[in-house]
Amino acid sequence: MPRRVDDFRGLTQPSRLRLLHAVQREPGRRLKALAEETGLHINTARDHLRVLEDEGLIVGAPVETGRRGRPPIGYSPVRAVEQSPAAARRSADAKARGDLLRGLDPELDHRDSLGERAVHQLDALYEHLEDAGLEPEIDEHDLTVGLLPCLYEGMLDAERPAVCSVHAKLVRHQLEQVPGPMELRALHPFVGARRCILVLGLAGEEARTERPGGVDGASADAELERHALEAMRRHAPSRG
Repeated sequence: MPRRVDDFRGLTQPSRLRLLHAVQREPGRRLKALAEETGLHINTARDHLRVLEDEGLIVGAPVETGRRGRPPIGYSPVRAVEQSPAAARRSADAKARGDLLRGLDPELDHRDSLGERAVHQLDALYEHLEDAGLEPEIDEHDLTVGLLPCLYEGMLDAERPAVCSVHAKLVRHQLEQVPGPMELRALHPFVGARRCILVLGLAGEEARTERPGGVDGASADAELERHALEAMRRHAPSRG
């Protein structure tokens, strides 16, 4: 089956991942600073930021400088659907598709055990991960999500931990965009050579499963990237 035109959510280019990573680490940054950090020409950075904004991953807003003329734009991650028409559309579409599938197959309906709002959060999360090409497998009982590590074989090894950080924050932001109790509790990169695990939980409840060596979802980028790099090295194939 052909994939939709918005599949992979604009993240197939390492330059966009670097830009998104920079925006996540310091929300509100302007085009010039982002271009300089990522080593991109300012016009290239502007085009990539437009794609990320069109995908509902970031939002640009005027920054008041107190000077005359058009104010500069600062870029931040989308944390609420009200910030982005694209994010609002994706959330509504995911809910509609989830409700349709549950109507066709009652075994897919976990609203009695999780609550309707948590189920709709999972709808949105599944759509994001599927469209990012990560092949999610959600276990609604244990509240875990198995997914592919990444699709960015062309990236340098030193950059791949940043990919883990980007995706962990995207998961948190995706869950935050849909009102509900579901939270990201941990990311376990490279549990196997070709699989990572997300551990979710309901607010006020303990995680339903534990796996050693995880990274707490609220950890800083540096800690997440350090752990991801260690895990990557453990499971990387030898290059003889």
